Amino acid sequence: MRFKAPDLATAQHWANVLRVAGIGCELHNCYATGALGGLPADACTPELWLEDERDDALARRLLDAASHGPSAGAAPWRCRQCGEALEAQFTACWQCGAVRDPRDD
Repeated sequence: MRFKAPDLATAQHWANVLRVAGIGCELHNCYATGALGGLPADACTPELWLEDERDDALARRLLDAASHGPSAGAAPWRCRQCGEALEAQFTACWQCGAVRDPRDD
C-alpha cells in the first residue's frame, strides 16, 4: 500500500509514526522535488510504502490520527505503568513518563 504525503516533512513524520507502532515502511521520492518541471508533479510526491499489506488498516488509522489529532471529547487513556488517567491528546504519561502504545486505541 502507498500513502502520498503533501510534502517531505509530513512524509517523514508519518514514517516515524508508523515505525514507532512497529509497522515497517519505506519512504520513496525523497529527492524527487528537484525533478519538478521535468517530471509531472504527481510523480514527485513523497510516498510511504508499507512493507506488509496486512498493516494497511492500522496504518490508515494511525496516519489519520497523526494528521487530525484526537476528536473533541475523545475518551482519556490510562497509563499501563502507573494507572494515571490522561487526556486523549497526550502521548506520554506526565506522572511516570511511560509512552502510550499507539496500537491501544
